Amino acid sequence: MTDTRVADPTERPVVLTIAGSDSGGGAGIQADLKTIEATGGFGTSAITAVTAQNTTGVESSHVLPVGEIAAQIDAVRSDFDVRAVKTGMLATAEVVDRVADYAADLEVPVVVDPVMVAASGDRLLSEEAESAYETLIAEAALVTPNVDEVAVLTGLEPTDEAGAIDAGEAIRSMGADAALIKGGHIPGSAVLDALVTAAGSETFRHPRVDTDATHGSGCTLSAAIATRLARGDSLVEAVETSVSFMARAVRYHHAAGEGPGPVHHLVGIRNDAARTATTETVHDAVERLPGSETDGLLADPDNVAAATPYAETVEDVAALDDGFPASDGGGTESGAVRFGVADDIARVLLDARESDPSLRVALMCGLTTELDAALADAGWERPGRDAVDDGGFATDSGPIAVSGGDGSVVPEEDGSVIPDEDGSVILLAGALDPILDLVRAGTESHGSA
Repeated sequence: MTDTRVADPTERPVVLTIAGSDSGGGAGIQADLKTIEATGGFGTSAITAVTAQNTTGVESSHVLPVGEIAAQIDAVRSDFDVRAVKTGMLATAEVVDRVADYAADLEVPVVVDPVMVAASGDRLLSEEAESAYETLIAEAALVTPNVDEVAVLTGLEPTDEAGAIDAGEAIRSMGADAALIKGGHIPGSAVLDALVTAAGSETFRHPRVDTDATHGSGCTLSAAIATRLARGDSLVEAVETSVSFMARAVRYHHAAGEGPGPVHHLVGIRNDAARTATTETVHDAVERLPGSETDGLLADPDNVAAATPYAETVEDVAALDDGFPASDGGGTESGAVRFGVADDIARVLLDARESDPSLRVALMCGLTTELDAALADAGWERPGRDAVDDGGFATDSGPIAVSGGDGSVVPEEDGSVIPDEDGSVILLAGALDPILDLVRAGTESHGSA
């Protein structure tokens, strides 16, 4: 064996972002480059302006000379095979015009995010530059305005799905191939994003997250779409995938800064990185829960599941493919641990996480006399599944005890119990240890001799 190792380079599609710098790291070039890398591309950049900003606002802004912006674009294009371009803060009419000239010369998708106002309300585009955008929009494969930007560009103020589609048609009439009207500011319990193309319209809906921590969300969404296009996705596929990516990034946003925090650009990567540890939690439960040591407290455990930290779908929940074996102590002979199986327990865990995202582990087992007594000793109330399905409880972080058919909730320190119709229960907690502690304490008090 030699001291020199063989290199194994990876090839990712190159995406160029032309935008301003955010010193707070949540939006602009910083958000774009994080997102491009997180969604499978290699990010390059041309900085148009340097802003002094954070989550509370923009303190100052310095627009770079157009010649320096052009030099950055030329340097990237002369060396890299750019597969898609995304534009953000362009600041002035002169910059918009120069970027439009470049866009006209490109044979790759150009995604135009017409950044005009920061999330804090600070203006990022001069008034004279607003009219200049028409030339750039005419070269765009996709334009991604929010409702405030729609009002500036078209004079329309969409308040529902029909209005968003009309706004998209108005953007297309300016020459764009397609428009995605971002619906974060459109009233409603769900967020709707309307994609309008030559083939028609398609609306993407997802539940609204109760937070104002959306700093950088527009930059992140458009950068994700550009990257997916660079990877060869169709426009509809790119938008659908990126909207889902954005929804997770907002829900699990960063708790950083004194103002509305930034979205979590690397949430998908970090969620995937936790999959091994999540399966290990299930393996640990298999080794420690079934068998004689529970002295009858757990009768024939059915299954155990563990969710990744940013779980959103059943594919983010690991469980035993075939459940626990018969109660003969043979825990190591349980089915393989896989993601996307055991739909019943996985969905209960996901539904409970809608109210308390700290919940990570679920155990389904029979409600024995011993377990019932242990729960009674602990003072836990026990509701039906409807309280979880309907989001009928709200807690702070940590394990909970759900109780009563009326959906009432009593926060606890150790876990929560949801009776199933067949006499089984599902114990939910933020980790495996609280459930083990519950079993241990119950066994000491109520286990068979």
